[in-house]
Amino acid sequence: MSRTHTTPTASTSPALPEDLAVCQQMIRELLATLHEQRQDNAQLRARLDQLLRRLYGPRAERFDTNQPLLFADLTTADQSPATPAVETPATEEKQTNTRKGHGRKKLPKHLPRQRIDYTLTEAERACPWCGRLRHEIGTDVTEQLDYQPASLFVAEHVQHTYACAGCQGQVLRAEKLPQPIPKGLPGPGLLAFVTVSKYADHLPLYRLEQILARQGLDLARSTLGAWLGQAADLLRPLYDEMIRRLLRTLVLHTDDTPVPVLDPEREHTRTGRLWVYLGDWMNPFNVFEYTPDRTQTWPQKFLETFRGYLHADAYSGYDRIYKDQEVVEVACNAHARRKFYDARDSDPELAHQALAYFRQLYAVEDQIRAAEAQARQDASTTSTEAALFRVWWEEQIVLYRQEYALPIWQQFHAWLLAQKDRVLPKSSLGEALVYALNQFRALTEYLRQGFLAIDNNWAEREMKRVAIGRKNWLFAGSDEGGQTAAVLYSMISTCQRHGLDPFIYLRDVFRRLPTQPAEQLAELLPDRWQPAQSLSLPSSDPPPLVAVPAGESTP
Repeated sequence: MSRTHTTPTASTSPALPEDLAVCQQMIRELLATLHEQRQDNAQLRARLDQLLRRLYGPRAERFDTNQPLLFADLTTADQSPATPAVETPATEEKQTNTRKGHGRKKLPKHLPRQRIDYTLTEAERACPWCGRLRHEIGTDVTEQLDYQPASLFVAEHVQHTYACAGCQGQVLRAEKLPQPIPKGLPGPGLLAFVTVSKYADHLPLYRLEQILARQGLDLARSTLGAWLGQAADLLRPLYDEMIRRLLRTLVLHTDDTPVPVLDPEREHTRTGRLWVYLGDWMNPFNVFEYTPDRTQTWPQKFLETFRGYLHADAYSGYDRIYKDQEVVEVACNAHARRKFYDARDSDPELAHQALAYFRQLYAVEDQIRAAEAQARQDASTTSTEAALFRVWWEEQIVLYRQEYALPIWQQFHAWLLAQKDRVLPKSSLGEALVYALNQFRALTEYLRQGFLAIDNNWAEREMKRVAIGRKNWLFAGSDEGGQTAAVLYSMISTCQRHGLDPFIYLRDVFRRLPTQPAEQLAELLPDRWQPAQSLSLPSSDPPPLVAVPAGESTP
């Protein structure tokens, strides 16, 4: 019995979009998905082969004595030299690429140098011909990078006491400067080291306990935890000042993540939350807040005085903020795109077409960033001109988005409406369509203001520092521990935003805070402690954005 093969007709083949640019982006998304699936299959095959070798393969790690003969460098001295092999083109190409390397990079100039001189004795310097001493005519210097572990030291605070010899009295003792922790053991440097180690380097306290023990210092992790709480209390005035200034910003990015918290009344941990709020360039602070749960009262209370644009996900707790306050919702296109990305397996045709629209939209943003980088490179350095440059550039961004991104959104919106009734509402693709349509106004808000971003990835990236730390220290000991983490995360994150070394910054702040007048507290904020470099308006009129059709790569 023979089988008949039928050729698919146009009616059975998937319908492709008529727009050429969308079709091209759809093909790129399909190729990316295919590449990802091939990688997944290769990893699964490798794991399956490894499992089969463990089950059925030989367990002894045998070594063939003839194996080194395949490699010339591994031949032993008693073996006869092998005949040189003819170099293949691949070998020649590899050697050529090796010769084209740029070599070792120069070591940073700011690192301290330790000079080690190699000289000759007078007997070695004697000339073998005439016997006179040879004179030095030059030196050859080679640099080697070395490391010296950080070490503890004891700071002795010696208070000198004075008395009048004639009166045999009038005793006066020099006052000791206030310390970060009154009558506490840690100095500013040690307190900064413990803070940075846990909240910047993600080391749990038991590892810090082991690190300090290697230097002969026996400290319990409970003591280290108490130090962190006292450090947060010391930094609380700066933290409150950062919040006060943050809420004056025009644009806020926010996100939250769960944090396990120990609860003595339960057998297992409960879930607290860490929220992050990122200010704009006028108030450049990254503020974290800890809350014992995720109820809507917490963001509403924190943002009670905020007026402006709020970049956030579609969490319903923000709805009342948008309704009752002068706050404009700006949704995250990365969230919307991710829902279509997760629907690729259930409906690959429609999901990849939606991803093609998002690829076009992000291509427009890539072109804007490339043009902005070039314009900033040509800018001068005065702060006044920097503000003028920023205002001018935001106007250019709006014009460019209206010309190139808005038509894509109009096509995308019509496509979303056309597909809404074709898919099941409860399917993954149906949920993605409903999400995009319900959030459409907020998703396109960035088209109207040049200072808005296409997504909220900035805040989501800040949540990674909490996620990495959570994998190491696992949980917060209490709600007070969560509040300590919020304060210290805020200081370290803001330091890194301004390019500051958090250890150097915190060591100096811990030293100065106990004696800093309240009216001069703002001088210790990260943006004031070391002002960030500013960009300014170029001497000539800035070049306009180069119009690149959506879908093409940025040159």
